[in-house]
Amino acid sequence: MNENIFVFNPTVPRLDGSQHLRHALDKLTGKVVGFIDNGKPNFNYLVDDIAELLVSKYGVATVIKRRKRGPSVPAPDMMIKELSGQCDAVITGSGD
Repeated sequence: MNENIFVFNPTVPRLDGSQHLRHALDKLTGKVVGFIDNGKPNFNYLVDDIAELLVSKYGVATVIKRRKRGPSVPAPDMMIKELSGQCDAVITGSGD
């Protein structure tokens, strides 16, 4: 019995220097916050509640919500480009 077993590495590769991490926001007042809904059940309800709290309690100017096709599918490049161009912070999440 000669079977091949494939093991996939689920880790993200290290940054190569052309990418950089953004600094943390010092405040949320007046900022635009984006959410990427990964399509899992109930995340949309959580996002609605968090968005309301961010605006009412922390003074976030606008919340932008986008939904990708599913948890195992990456967000489309156009979605990433849109959110990175409009948002000061983007939160991705999971439901269930």
